[in-house]
Amino acid sequence: MQDNNRRRKPERAARERRELPSNVVVGRNAVMELVKSGAPVDKILVAGREGSITAIVAEAKKAGITVVDSNTESLDRIARGEHHQGIAAMVAEKAYATVDDILAIARERGERPLIVVCDGIEDPHNLGAVIRCAECAGAHGVIIPERRACGLTPAVTKASAGAILHVAVAKVANIANTVENLKEAGIWTFAAEADGQDYYETDWNLPCAIVLGGEDSGVSRLVRERCDFTVSIPMFGKVNSLNVSTAASVLLCHAARMQRTNGTGHLR
Repeated sequence: MQDNNRRRKPERAARERRELPSNVVVGRNAVMELVKSGAPVDKILVAGREGSITAIVAEAKKAGITVVDSNTESLDRIARGEHHQGIAAMVAEKAYATVDDILAIARERGERPLIVVCDGIEDPHNLGAVIRCAECAGAHGVIIPERRACGLTPAVTKASAGAILHVAVAKVANIANTVENLKEAGIWTFAAEADGQDYYETDWNLPCAIVLGGEDSGVSRLVRERCDFTVSIPMFGKVNSLNVSTAASVLLCHAARMQRTNGTGHLR
């Protein structure tokens, strides 16, 4: 009996390894049908662009879906033993909004825009936590980049504790250009970095977007140069920085409070 149990455990583990995550679709026909269905797709990864993959890439681009060049080894890991035929799609947990959608939400609420811009957050738990902070602070939306960053995966949904269902998330091709577009729309942009002005000495009583950098690199140089201000959270301990989601909670809650009290900080 014990021997049978020992044999079944490796078999069960092998089956679990072969099961695809719920947000992954592999194979040329399956991915093409996914694209044609209009379902929200985070990105498509391809190893080469020969044969029918060319047609899938063309359809994906028409649909505004990001296509990323990958390799067979990476797709093997994603597919977990399934025959991927050189292509895999990552299904988004919800449909992406646009930056205009986010601005419209603020107008509909009759509020000054409060937006979070994520400049290259790669860890899904961090992105999910940032989205949760944004929702709790009443932010009108979150902006993420198409490449070199995490999309709306099941892990992000879990880390957001359901907040992802209540926050508009826009995905853009270029964060630096998006910062410029926000400024043209009357939004003041604040890069969160260690050497900026103390956040509690900053005027948040205006339409604003808080730009948060990646876990290791922070806000990129080009994005930071295009922001109106650089703000920081003073550190009084021995550790010199906060996790990105913790920093988001501090800045968002303070900005929301100042917006809602006309800069006085005193709720009426």
